[in-house]
Amino acid sequence: MTACISLAQLSLCYECAVLYMIDYRLEAPPILRDFLTYHETIQGHSRKTVDEYFLDLRTFFRYIKIEKGRVPRSTALDDIPIDDIDLALVKSVTLTDIYAYLSFLSRDRERNAKNPSLGYGLAASSRARKVATIRSFYKYLVTKAKLLDENPIQELDSPRLRQGLPRYLTLDESIRLLESIEGDNAERDLCIITLFLNCGIRISELVGLNLSDIREDRMRVLGKGNKERVVYLNAACQNAIDDWLEVRSRSGAVDPYALFITRKHTRITKAGVHYMLKQRFLAAGLDSSKYSAHKLRHTAATLMLQNGVDVRTLQEVLGHEHLNTTQIYTHVNSDALQQAADSNPLGAVRRRGRPKKEPGNGS
Repeated sequence: MTACISLAQLSLCYECAVLYMIDYRLEAPPILRDFLTYHETIQGHSRKTVDEYFLDLRTFFRYIKIEKGRVPRSTALDDIPIDDIDLALVKSVTLTDIYAYLSFLSRDRERNAKNPSLGYGLAASSRARKVATIRSFYKYLVTKAKLLDENPIQELDSPRLRQGLPRYLTLDESIRLLESIEGDNAERDLCIITLFLNCGIRISELVGLNLSDIREDRMRVLGKGNKERVVYLNAACQNAIDDWLEVRSRSGAVDPYALFITRKHTRITKAGVHYMLKQRFLAAGLDSSKYSAHKLRHTAATLMLQNGVDVRTLQEVLGHEHLNTTQIYTHVNSDALQQAADSNPLGAVRRRGRPKKEPGNGS
């Protein structure tokens, strides 16, 4: 059965979007601009998220203009203007058009326009995100703008996604990473990694933290969709924050509000955190190509679940809107899986003459 994925769930951060200096208010035609403004002002989505919606719709309608004969088929997709997109073109779109577009994305779309060597064909997750944007756009035209009487893509399905298990650090690897942090910016980096591993916050949430968000044993976090939540701080987090704040107080920060700052005393960026983590992973003897800030979030979630935190509490800690997003972590508790295997009554059956193995040792 095809997974039903909401636009909010698919508002994932992909870094290529921010490489472009986008302002949809200048580039988008009125029918798209009104939709994007609605999401920014009424739905409260961030500017970056709305810009990503614009990118999705821009690429889609560029393709539709080719298919509907509004531009020569030989025209390069990224060179097609969209300032003439109107209601007539929007109404003309059919399910067949969208399925053809998804086939184009799957087979012919460059994975990275700035680096064609990476190949062609977007992953199912990227295609599913674009489907969610298109579906939301047409729903808006019917239910909010009242420009369409019927939704021509009401039956549009999302690409089926492969549910992979999240990669995470073991407890020993996590301890090794924390204990390896030394040298320049040690207090700051230790504090950042401690928060990732203990609180499971997103990298966008971490770089957005302000000094005023820390209140003794709790931390205010601004998550996806501008939703606030309170994350409680354990002793390790409080100690790491205290040590960092002592160092930060002597820095003469250019940004007086940011909790985490760079050597230049400006707010640390996501790119800066990614670079720092890569160096710290290497120093700890961990494969930096396998782990990231998001993997540290997975690690926090997995360790909490393995140590008795129930899934609904974990949902609140992580700031997940839907419980099924959190439930993926219930599948990574290897101890529980091993116990289930050992509990099977056939587990003791063995071929005659074979030595008996103890439970948990591959029997």
